[in-house]
Formats: sequence, structure tokens, C-alpha cells
Amino acid sequence: MYRDRKVVVVMPAYNAAETLKKTYDEVMAQEIVDLVVVVDDASRDDTLSIAENLPNTHVYLHEKNLGYGANQKTCYRLALEAGGDIIIMVHPDYQYSPQLIPAMASLIGNGLYGCVLGSRILGGYALKGGMPVWKYIANRFLTFAGNIFLGAKLSEYHTGYRAFSRSLLEKLPLHENSDDFVFDNQMLAQIIWFGYTVAEVSCPTKYFPEASSINFQRSVKYGLGCLWTDLRFRLAKAGFASSKLFPKGRQP
Repeated sequence: MYRDRKVVVVMPAYNAAETLKKTYDEVMAQEIVDLVVVVDDASRDDTLSIAENLPNTHVYLHEKNLGYGANQKTCYRLALEAGGDIIIMVHPDYQYSPQLIPAMASLIGNGLYGCVLGSRILGGYALKGGMPVWKYIANRFLTFAGNIFLGAKLSEYHTGYRAFSRSLLEKLPLHENSDDFVFDNQMLAQIIWFGYTVAEVSCPTKYFPEASSINFQRSVKYGLGCLWTDLRFRLAKAGFASSKLFPKGRQP
């Protein structure tokens, strides 16, 4: 059974004071999480002080803002150092439902998959949950392009709700990835590169003023970064261009 595995939830936090405690409470209410890791990326609000008062929580502070990707790198490093066997990323903005943690942990812990995504697209939850139409259209286009270039069949690549096995995280060259938002796409491309099958579960989401979201300009930058990552994957797989993102030796 997977319950002999240590479950660690990581939260890459930035200005999450209004939603951190609510997210944490629902995470711990699932009764399977052994440790929460909160990495505060130099927030300008009370995120750090709130995190430091949460039980069973390891808190780490970036003295200056390093970016979303850099925050995740620290999260996964600390989770592995803490002995995590199943590592689940939950954004502390309460946009994703922590109630899926047991299901995602079960799929990882029972050895069925190395990676599980909480998909906002499966079940039609994205628009129902308030995702802006322009973001939905961009999501669908980038996912279509990703599936073509990467040879996968995912419903979306851009969810921030993800679960991983320890062995998978230890294999990925995450240090080569961007410190910005395109880290998410690069990470999934690497997982597919190494031959892992990615599972998805349908995830209801909530869009509200306190939930984090990148603006249109940064979204365009992210979208172009995703397309560039997909192209690099295809070129590396075809042997036309080497890449540190996608090294040789792809068997899990």
C-alpha cells in the first residue's frame, strides 16, 4: 500500500497571505500529508509569518524574488531532502482543490504512474470555474501544439497541480530549466522525453481576485516559451540539435 510512503506537499508561494492558511487547512484535512514545504519567493505581504505558524511545515525564504520556476526548484529539492516519496505541488492561492490529493497520491504510490496532473480541462471545469476565455483559447492552442510536437495526448500542459514520484524527480535535470513560468512546460516535456506516462485527473478550479494569475504580456511570453520548448524537444528527438533540457538516455 502507498501509505508506507512519505507524502510531501510543496507550495511555491508569492504574496499568498490571504489564501495560504485556507489552502493548508484543506491539504491537511485529507489526512495523508506528512509534511508541507512552503517556499516564499520574497513576498511583500505576510506570507512568511503565516507559513511559519503552520504545524508540520518546513518554511524556506528566498531573500529576493527569483521567479516561479526557481521557487519550484527549491520546493522539489527540499521535498527530496526531507525524504519525500510522493511529492505534490499545490498552489497556495486556493485555485486548485486539495481534495484530490489522496487520489493523486494513490496513483503515484501504487506504482501506476510517475506523474499525475490535475486537469482543469477534463470535465469542462475551466470555463465553469471562471477561467478567462482568452486564457482558455490559449490553453487549448498550446496544448494542441504540445501534443503534436511531444507526441503525447494530454488534455492540458499548463495546470499547476502536479504529483510526482521521488524516482522521477531525481531523474529530471530541473536545474537546466527556466526560473520563470515556462518551467512548468519544460518539466512536462522532460518527463515525456524520459519515457514516463503522465496521468490526469479531472480537477475543479476557482478563479477569484485573490487567486494568482499572470497578465496578458507575461502570458504571451509564456506561450512563446512553450512553443520554443516543444520545438527543441522535436529537434533533439530527431537528432538535429542537442539540448541540456533533453539529454540522452531516455528510459525511466
